[in-house]
Amino acid sequence: MAIARQLRGRLKGRLLLLFLSLIASVPLNPARAIGRLLGRLALRLEVRTCKVARQNLKHCFPALDERSREAILRGRMLHIGQTLFETPRVWKKSADWLKSHILNVNGMDFFHEALLSDKGLVLLVPHQGNWEVVGLWIAKQTAITSLYEPPKIKDLEEWIKTSRQNSGARLVPTNSRGVAALLQALKRGETIGILPDQQPPSNAGVFAPLFKKPAMTMTLVHKLLQRCEANVLFCTALRSHGGWSIHFSKSDPAIHSANQDESLSALNRGVERIAELELSQYQWEYKRFRQRPQGFLPVY
Repeated sequence: MAIARQLRGRLKGRLLLLFLSLIASVPLNPARAIGRLLGRLALRLEVRTCKVARQNLKHCFPALDERSREAILRGRMLHIGQTLFETPRVWKKSADWLKSHILNVNGMDFFHEALLSDKGLVLLVPHQGNWEVVGLWIAKQTAITSLYEPPKIKDLEEWIKTSRQNSGARLVPTNSRGVAALLQALKRGETIGILPDQQPPSNAGVFAPLFKKPAMTMTLVHKLLQRCEANVLFCTALRSHGGWSIHFSKSDPAIHSANQDESLSALNRGVERIAELELSQYQWEYKRFRQRPQGFLPVY
């Protein structure tokens, strides 16, 4: 039975790689068009992803009328499809190809200023637009170390990891060794990349307001900043016609506060500002509020 499961898993991985390789061969604009069709189908079928996104939007924006929330939801489903169909090409293509599809960079002065400092840079990349584009583009600008949690399918892990490392990024595991590597990189004056809006385990997070709602929030960034005086920037790659627009923004100074609650609140305000650049490109389908403070009703 174990051998049969292994064979099925291997076959599943190979078929997925074949499918992704085929998608990666499709030019960017046609791939996005296919993705939008998939998004429309998901909306019509009311898939679980659609239901979770709708609930998150209702939870975060109760004062917004239903028509406006549904408009954001429709846009989000189209962007999910586009992300799925464009990302394999992003992984496969060269750094020069990606560079040619970066249409503009907003806040580049903030980035250059941080790189000129010897304090190191904590780059916070919320799940907005296409975060894979950010990681691959940044790795060609400066040395970057990022936490990496491999997908369950081994064949897919090798493809993604190879793509990221070929760009020059250094990947470290999501454990104590990885955290130590992040701190060492900062102390060398280098850049580290963190996705700040994932729900952490209970022992690695506390509740902090996100869109005025309590959300379990990672304490990692706060702990790192208490060990060094690193710069902090938020960054995203918004999808635009024919490519992506990179956006850098400064963090609220309170993110450096020794008070953990103040620091985490500032972190989540930065996530909010990135999401508000274009709400339909934020990852509303993620169950960010599945863990609730004691006494609070479940969201999902």
